[in-house]
Amino acid sequence: MHGGGASWRTAAQATLHCLTGCAIGEILGMVLGTAFGLHNGATVVLSVLLAFVFGYALTMRGVLKAGLDVGAAVKVALAADTVSILVMELIDNTVMVTVPGAMDAGLGDLLFWIALAGSLVLAFSLTVPVNKWMIGRGRGHAVVHAHHQH
Repeated sequence: MHGGGASWRTAAQATLHCLTGCAIGEILGMVLGTAFGLHNGATVVLSVLLAFVFGYALTMRGVLKAGLDVGAAVKVALAADTVSILVMELIDNTVMVTVPGAMDAGLGDLLFWIALAGSLVLAFSLTVPVNKWMIGRGRGHAVVHAHHQH
């Protein structure tokens, strides 16, 4: 798949895989930060940290099942997901902090959930081309395919 030959379908599947971990961490971080009344900056930091933890954990789970040891699985997860998670987190947190009132809305407020859902949809949409480019060059999620299939 080198030379830009990754399909949009492959890129979308890789991005969906990444989005799953990011969304778990992002939603959990936003919910916890909001529920505990954390400052917006602390809530964003918590969300980003949890997105990386869950994103890497999902990838590691698959490659560990394929027989890699923990050290190798960590390396695969870092190579496969770092750029994708970083792009997604940049986008979805930018949306959350720029939508007026979204970060200050409570968990029972529709604005919070609409902004969060919209931020994840936008993050997915803008990360697919990034993953297509990376996979086509044998980077990013292409590293995982050497170890297991989804």
